[in-house]
Amino acid sequence: MKGWCSVMVMVLNLSCAEEIHEKKLEVTPIESPCGEHSSLPYLFSNSGKTSLSWVEEQKDGRTFFRYAEFQDGTWQKPYDIANGTDWFVNWADFPAFVENEGNFFSHILKKSAEDTYSYDIKMNLKPKGMDWQIGLPLHDDGTPTEHGFVTALPYHNASFFVTWLDGRNTVEKEGQRGPMSIRAAVVASDGTITNENLLDPRTCDCCQTGAAITANGPIVVYRDRSEDEVRDISIVRKLNGKWTAPKSVYHDNWKINGCPVNGPKAVALGNTLAVAWFTEAGKRPTVKLAFSDNGGNTFQEPISMGTSSVIGRVDAVLLDAQTVLVSYVEREGEKAYLKVVKATAEGRLSPPETITEINSSRQSGFPQMEHSGKSVLFAWTEVSETMTQVKTVSVLTKSL
Repeated sequence: MKGWCSVMVMVLNLSCAEEIHEKKLEVTPIESPCGEHSSLPYLFSNSGKTSLSWVEEQKDGRTFFRYAEFQDGTWQKPYDIANGTDWFVNWADFPAFVENEGNFFSHILKKSAEDTYSYDIKMNLKPKGMDWQIGLPLHDDGTPTEHGFVTALPYHNASFFVTWLDGRNTVEKEGQRGPMSIRAAVVASDGTITNENLLDPRTCDCCQTGAAITANGPIVVYRDRSEDEVRDISIVRKLNGKWTAPKSVYHDNWKINGCPVNGPKAVALGNTLAVAWFTEAGKRPTVKLAFSDNGGNTFQEPISMGTSSVIGRVDAVLLDAQTVLVSYVEREGEKAYLKVVKATAEGRLSPPETITEINSSRQSGFPQMEHSGKSVLFAWTEVSETMTQVKTVSVLTKSL
């Protein structure tokens, strides 16, 4: 990639990335389409269309999964996708809605047994011009184990590339449990599943997955787990019809005996790929961003952002082929804020800017960010003493 050289790598190693000049953000509240007791927002954009999905929990114990489209600066009328009383509703493992050429894919998590973390991934699909097909299985292992942390992306021929964490090997045998794994498949708009593959047989248990479609093919990023409990971010790539072996994006060497519930985010344009993630290696919390100009075969030295009070929950969007906007949550005293930093492939960083104050508890979930036309949209769960509600704002791209 143009502008990358050994001198710049030295600069990044010294954590002295040049700062982009500061601009005043223009943050505009947008009336939320979400009702009381809403949470778990998910923003998605494709081919000029932007959507927001979320869940709303009712007093009778029923949960509704809904979505709305963004048009002319406002959210349109919400639509119901599905509802149920036996769903697994969790702050970190949330449903999502994705669109591809008028075909819709979404998923929810449905309890499969009494154990807290026994649940299956159920797909909801709506082929263009047809009705929803609700509750289709993504996996058929039939084990009462954890399946979730789905990432779904538009793919070839109006299909969807889907990756997820799969607990089929964690069934207890002779007092021992196997590790969590990660799998991927292609889902057609009618629900047909092909090209299912095991990507890594041992991963961290409950960190979000990330994926992107490069010019070379799909890539998946996730928090790996070594035998001695190092949980750094790994990448696998599909090249010429075959998946590569897992490889670290960067060796943070974060050794932690437990899941940090903080997954990576990947964005790509052609073979320009950027991966953002949180780490607390060396007891130094930070958010990192690494660029690749060859579809993830190799990465430049990562850029670090955030203070020692950052708690992660990252997201990332491409502003152009060489510029990425990264969001994360950071504490300041007794308060917490959703912040953004703009980073370029040459290692230039903007000063961190605050989007909104946010509750740092699990109830606020994972804030979402998506590029939509001339703006970047943000969604998060606002927490009060009596309820939660999804809120949204927009920021003009030119002010970033």
